[in-house]
Amino acid sequence: MSRTVLIVDDETKLLHVLSVALEALGYQTLTASTGTAALKTLDVEDVDLVLTDLRMPGITGRELMRAIHERRPGLPVILMTAYATVRDAVDIIKQGASDYIGKPVEMDELESAIASALRLRDALRENQRLREELEGRYRFDNLAGSSAAFRAVITAVAEVCASKANVLITGESGTGKEMVARAIHFNSPRKESRFIAINCAAIPENLLESELFGHVKGAFTGALSNRPGRFATADGGTIFLDEIGDMPLALQAKILRTLQERTIEPVGSDRTRSVDVRVIAATNRDLLEAVRAGRFREDLYYRLSVYPIALPPLRDREDDVAELADRFVARLAAEMGKRVTGITPAARRAMASYPWPGNIRELQNCVERAVIVARGDLIDLPDLPPYLFQPTGAGATGERESRLPADLAAELEATEKRWIIEALRRAGGVQVRAAAMLGITDRGLWHRIRKLDIRVERVPKA
Repeated sequence: MSRTVLIVDDETKLLHVLSVALEALGYQTLTASTGTAALKTLDVEDVDLVLTDLRMPGITGRELMRAIHERRPGLPVILMTAYATVRDAVDIIKQGASDYIGKPVEMDELESAIASALRLRDALRENQRLREELEGRYRFDNLAGSSAAFRAVITAVAEVCASKANVLITGESGTGKEMVARAIHFNSPRKESRFIAINCAAIPENLLESELFGHVKGAFTGALSNRPGRFATADGGTIFLDEIGDMPLALQAKILRTLQERTIEPVGSDRTRSVDVRVIAATNRDLLEAVRAGRFREDLYYRLSVYPIALPPLRDREDDVAELADRFVARLAAEMGKRVTGITPAARRAMASYPWPGNIRELQNCVERAVIVARGDLIDLPDLPPYLFQPTGAGATGERESRLPADLAAELEATEKRWIIEALRRAGGVQVRAAAMLGITDRGLWHRIRKLDIRVERVPKA
């Protein structure tokens, strides 16, 4: 993609020389002999970088740069001057120039300065795009769910966002604890600072302290240099301590001290550092039971749970399954480049009657698989994983093994449709054979195919 450089200089000959040279390097160029003309050009042209002389009659290069930054924030400006001292150069950069070039202009130096400024601009734009995408993903309206159980969660998140209070999020695995933690951060005054997540159960006990608080060179074998920990990296922002219930007791004491004194002490150091970090912790364990059993410090529990939020399992959010599934279909189909636009009513009923022991994470995995295997525009029963139709879903608990269907007619219909489709597949689309396999009459199969809206595809003979 060709980039456009606007060259501004009151020397007509230099304008021509620079324009020809930059076009030979693959850039498109526009020229202006005054700052006023340059600003008029910027009003009507899409420019990627401005290269301007510092000393010009009328609007100077510095004044032009300030006007550009007011009109087009982030547009790189490189200043050319034959009079710059080291102090001038430092001052130029401080005022917002991407770089400066001495006159007479060396083309190798100019080419390098332009390429560097454009790379930096591209990186900043990409970072901004990713940040907007990330913040958009964790807006309140992206916390999908209209059930009463989840509306209570949304209310709690809205209440706690603006405060500095520590938050403890509890819930089964897969219920979206990190999603809620990110929503709290990105809707809080700390959203411009970093959100740092760490899974306390995923890091070996002997490394977790260093990971959280950092270490100094020589603190232990392999500590070859000073390293900041996650708390230092999150200074000014939020740290998310996932699976806090798996944290060793010895380290719990150090976390408690950090919460009380707002300081950290790297491993191997006797110096403390102040940090301003909001802590959001999460667990799928019963921490009060862990406190009673002596596995979790009671004082730390109360420090963490200033504002507790309990996430309901998906089986208690039956009304939200369809909304969540639709969102997953839209996002995953776009990511995979597939033309899947929705879910058939029969598939929706099958999904609604399943208990989802793996919660939202299991639902997302199910939809992802269905989007991959779907042949049409809509996800249908054959696209769903077989375990959805078993009496007890994969991973279901003993408590759920004897569950009753929420809609018996819908579940029977979904099961009937699945077996008819399977029989037709094995019979190559020949309905007489499929009926024989199922032990029903041809006419009975025909009526069921019409009632269940099953599409019959004959397999051509070889």
